Amino acid sequence: MDTLQAMRAFVSVAETGSFTAAAKQLDTTVAQVSRGIAALEARLRARLLNRTTRRLALTEVGERYLQRCEQIIAYIDDAEAEAGDAHARPAGRLRVHSMTGIGQHYVIRAIAEYRKQYPEVSVELTMANRMPDLLDEGFDVAVVVANELPDSGLVSRQIGQTYSVLCASPSYLAERGTPKHLQDLNQHDCLRLLSPVMALDKWLFDGPYGQEMLSLGNSPFQVNVGDGMTEAIRCGMGIGVLPVYSAVDGLRDGSMLRVLPHYRLQRLNVYALYASRQYLDAKIKTWVEFLHERLPAALTAEEAIVRGGAELR
Repeated sequence: MDTLQAMRAFVSVAETGSFTAAAKQLDTTVAQVSRGIAALEARLRARLLNRTTRRLALTEVGERYLQRCEQIIAYIDDAEAEAGDAHARPAGRLRVHSMTGIGQHYVIRAIAEYRKQYPEVSVELTMANRMPDLLDEGFDVAVVVANELPDSGLVSRQIGQTYSVLCASPSYLAERGTPKHLQDLNQHDCLRLLSPVMALDKWLFDGPYGQEMLSLGNSPFQVNVGDGMTEAIRCGMGIGVLPVYSAVDGLRDGSMLRVLPHYRLQRLNVYALYASRQYLDAKIKTWVEFLHERLPAALTAEEAIVRGGAELR
């Protein structure tokens, strides 16, 4: 019998006034209860109970020790109940990491909807265009966009797919002309979107002839977030690559036009990453499920807008 079990035995004996009744309450034997209390007394070098053949009574030390044991056991019971409840009821702080573009366009909106269902969950969102270290940085879930994931030992769940398209402003195309073929891009200012999941100096396209690679020359501008690229394109700085979710508003309002609409950059997967499937916290489980249910439909809807815009051009 370990110390905590011995403390429970001691409290039970004090409450029931009997070793036999305590053993029945704890579903153990009288001998085990007796050995547990004897081990406590040996450890403390103090007598906790005065025993006779007819009755037992707490010593002065035993009365003080009983109060401490009751407090400790109550704290432990509360902690176990709270931890156990975490697997059944979403509550507490959820720490989420997301890549910037998908975070701004989808994840924040998803968090707002999620909290309507689970108001006891508070969310701390960090956005950055990198692969986070969940364990070292303390994140519960990361939302990442990648062709494939490195072997990290984390649990991954695919929650959607997306791709990027070429865009330019009407003013830029009016001044420099509209490319008709991929190789025409070599005569244009190609803006680079820095990405942890795409090569800086190459664009890999899916098009009418399958996959084609375009190597880029010098670029007059590069930026690491989609919204920065969107603004550069709108300002007429050149032709740039934008994820569908970053391009859709500009294509809809006409401030940007899709270039080479029969081509798109290689499709990428959207993943939710978390540390372990075992004893999964309810807020993590429900958040990942929520993303899996909602994100694909949102991505598909905006892809339809981009395709429609391309057909109009």
